[in-house]
Amino acid sequence: MSRLRLLSCALVCVLCAATLGSAAQRFADSVGPTKIGSVDASGPLELPYITWGGDVATFHANGDLRTQAGSIFSELGLNLQLRAGDDFPAQVRRYMEGKTPFLRGTMRMIGLASEVIGSDPRTKGVTFLQLTWSAGDHMVSRGSLKTLGDLKGAKVALQAGGPHIGMLDDILRAQQLGWDDIKVVWAQELTGPKGPAALFRRDPSISACMLITPDMIGVTGGLEETGTGAEGTVKQAHVLVSTAQMSRSIADVYVCRKDFYDAHLSKVQALVAGYLRGCEEIVALKKDFAVKGRKSPYMKVLGLTQKIFGKEVIPTLEVDAHGLIEDCTFVGLPGNKSFFLDQGNTEGFEGKQRKALDLAMSRGYTKAKLGLFKPGSELDYAAVARLGKLKHLQGSSSPRVVGAETTDLFPDDALDDNTITSFTVNFEPDQNTFSALVYGAEFQRAVEQSILFGNAVVAIRGHSDPTLTLVNFIRSGLKKGILKRSGSKGNYQYFYKNRPLDVTDTGSIVRLVESGAFGGTEHDPRVTMQAALTLSRRRAEAVRDAIVSYAKSKGLSLDPSQIQPVGVGIAEPLVAKPRNQQEAGVNRRVEFRLVKVSAEVLKQDDFDY
Repeated sequence: MSRLRLLSCALVCVLCAATLGSAAQRFADSVGPTKIGSVDASGPLELPYITWGGDVATFHANGDLRTQAGSIFSELGLNLQLRAGDDFPAQVRRYMEGKTPFLRGTMRMIGLASEVIGSDPRTKGVTFLQLTWSAGDHMVSRGSLKTLGDLKGAKVALQAGGPHIGMLDDILRAQQLGWDDIKVVWAQELTGPKGPAALFRRDPSISACMLITPDMIGVTGGLEETGTGAEGTVKQAHVLVSTAQMSRSIADVYVCRKDFYDAHLSKVQALVAGYLRGCEEIVALKKDFAVKGRKSPYMKVLGLTQKIFGKEVIPTLEVDAHGLIEDCTFVGLPGNKSFFLDQGNTEGFEGKQRKALDLAMSRGYTKAKLGLFKPGSELDYAAVARLGKLKHLQGSSSPRVVGAETTDLFPDDALDDNTITSFTVNFEPDQNTFSALVYGAEFQRAVEQSILFGNAVVAIRGHSDPTLTLVNFIRSGLKKGILKRSGSKGNYQYFYKNRPLDVTDTGSIVRLVESGAFGGTEHDPRVTMQAALTLSRRRAEAVRDAIVSYAKSKGLSLDPSQIQPVGVGIAEPLVAKPRNQQEAGVNRRVEFRLVKVSAEVLKQDDFDY
């Protein structure tokens, strides 16, 4: 199963008009004229939900659509009536009219509504709870696209007004591209015959599409597979990037009206405590299910999920209901503290709101940037922890890569296939110190990518120029008589064991040097090549250290273990046989690669909290 943010036909039609029409249609027009009303807090409070795994914790905490006796929310004194909110404009209308004090959506969805809800002080929103990050949304591409750098000029299919608009915006930003650098093909629906997968299958000119997990599997065969053309897959189709790596792209949140938040803070705090306790219990039940299977109490959670969403959405329990939950990462209390309080988290509330407002305005959904509030000290997380009897008070808000160096994670012949995006900076000969005054822009980009792509490695690969190794290789070979040369200066031809030797074939030269056949002279190329490798490793480590220092000086939340330095030496020159200092300088570089990490090097327990 996957992210099924099944927005209503009304929302899809309105946002299709906004993106497909000749003039932008404001989100306000989809909501229509509303009369602002007050919220009646004396009876059951209406709480919207959307079709997403993170909302299962809400169902569990409530016991059903109506708060059940003995449930988590009941114990905290709450009386709630859950209501489907996939029709987001209708959800906003009910919010404005006072039928509910709450909004449920992603940060990008809330951004679309920001102008409407910010039009009156009473309805201005307070974003008070983060539920989850997505781990089940994907950009699938044809074989012609290898990295994000290949997206420029490409046709990309995605649902109009759906959650993937924000994800695509993040992808473009990561590659320093804009929306005008691609051609968008808008799908009317998230999935099905009018969805992006169907468009991708029908139109070979569409290079990439944004898909939920079932469609991704149908097109490619799996997250780490490539379509063969058999069994409905598209030949050479593969996942270019996924929220499995881009783990902080789609943030699910709850928003509360400012007037209700101020007047009923205790209810809001109880809702936060109850939801977070529900998350902790579901995470524990998932682990129990892995051991006991159908005998686990987790089956009751899956049954409730199917009951509320319906069998047409959740046909099976173990596959569809469980898969829906698996496609999200519950952030818990640690994640909420990071999202709202950590000023160094570039993908926290402030960063997400800025992106959401920029996107809404630039794409014509709003005419003004009207931001939302976030919780202040009045929402006491220590009190929330006590109230909810929470256990996970500290920890990471997303899974982290475990263990080894990047060179251990991927063999050389697989590194290119696992590269999401890359960029390069060049340095002077023997340089191994790097100032943020000079390289600050590159350091900032590396830090931001590491935070957004929480489940990927930022590989810092140091490269050296091969010229001196190549010169010593030739000198030693000629002196030992194992290398012959003919022709004139600047146009030499070389022979090894009476066979032509291409000195621009760096791989062959490296293997010959490593064999030791050219050693034992004053110009031993093994010594030179090892020195180049050592320098490249030191250079990569120095850049890593400079990035860590830069992040610390800027107060940015960087996990140093995610930055992996690798010395490449002379193995991958851009100019195999430089003829001048300028060409040699091209080879002296540090390459920043954002690299996918196989699921096998992630601890399953790290996927929550």
